[in-house]
Amino acid sequence: MSGRLVIAGLGPGDAGLVTPDVTSALAEATDVVGYVPYVARVPNRDGLMKHASDNRVELDRSRHALDMAANGRRVVVVSSGDPGVFAMASAVFEAVEAGPEVWRDIEISVLPGITAMLAAAAKAGAPLGHDFCVINLSDNLKPWKIIEKRLRCAVEADFACGFYNPRSKARPEGFGRVLAVLSEVCEPQRLITFARAVSTPEEAISTISLADATPEMADMRTVVLLGSSRTRMITRDGRAPIVYTPRSVPE
Repeated sequence: MSGRLVIAGLGPGDAGLVTPDVTSALAEATDVVGYVPYVARVPNRDGLMKHASDNRVELDRSRHALDMAANGRRVVVVSSGDPGVFAMASAVFEAVEAGPEVWRDIEISVLPGITAMLAAAAKAGAPLGHDFCVINLSDNLKPWKIIEKRLRCAVEADFACGFYNPRSKARPEGFGRVLAVLSEVCEPQRLITFARAVSTPEEAISTISLADATPEMADMRTVVLLGSSRTRMITRDGRAPIVYTPRSVPE
């Protein structure tokens, strides 16, 4: 039996947002590998082995998956959202580059998924309707000075921004530092959207001005969307407001 490795995105949470290609790959898999809550989202069935692990062992997880694929297993490595956005695709390819030559001969494919950022933007309206950038606010794999530099450069370029991993129990002060930087370089009325647990029963989405934002509004299940200077809000009686960034920029 010829082994293969698929790196798949499970989307932000709702089963309806998992792509048909990912569903097909999971149906053919002998093994599913990933972070504990993501593996739990894959239904149990006869012939499927699940290999769940902690969130900070991405390279170990990748090596395990590659070993199984090299030995003829049909392996799916799962991430939430899209596997190429702050997720497992890069970890697997880091392992391939540093690993044994035989891993380079494995059939490997990446199946995209709907990111939490895009799901959140769709719920809010179209805050990413023009140029935007995405920044991971965790300093686990890069120093704070890099995060701060990228924040300042993104605002200077007037991008709308999507922020991942804003605040965790291990980094409770991190998002406060981010808000402090943003308050220095953004006008206080800049729109900021907090989207928590998008597409799940715990979903909560709110858009406020940057001046009213506090660190406690975000956690690790929250994606934060910062508008550009041109992002605006349409209020509606009895309905959620629409947040969008116009498609054009004047001279």
